[in-house]
Amino acid sequence: QVQLMESGGGSVEAGGSLTLTCTTSGFEYCMAWFRQVPGQEREGIATLNPAGTTTLDNSVAGRFTISKDNAKKTLYLQMNSLKPEDTAMYYCAADTARCWLRPDFKYWGQGTQVNVSS
Repeated sequence: QVQLMESGGGSVEAGGSLTLTCTTSGFEYCMAWFRQVPGQEREGIATLNPAGTTTLDNSVAGRFTISKDNAKKTLYLQMNSLKPEDTAMYYCAADTARCWLRPDFKYWGQGTQVNVSS
């Protein structure tokens, strides 16, 4: 059983930055960040596979960075140049068998809310 816990969400003005963290029991899996707005589908924004290869959705490429600290067993999402459309609940996810931006991962955190005001 993989346990995930996100933190770091909050409110920020457009153009600002936030760093989300996700503590995990290990990095033998593909790790990812997703986000969801009420009434909309959960969308994948970043993945990080065990080899360290990252994938970013076009909507966040150039602004967001996914990374990890193996010693701290922590996954990060550095978010810069935030826009009001980035407002969403952000989720950390893990899976042993897949590594893509589709929301069918096996393990999920509880989410952390990010609000970006204009």
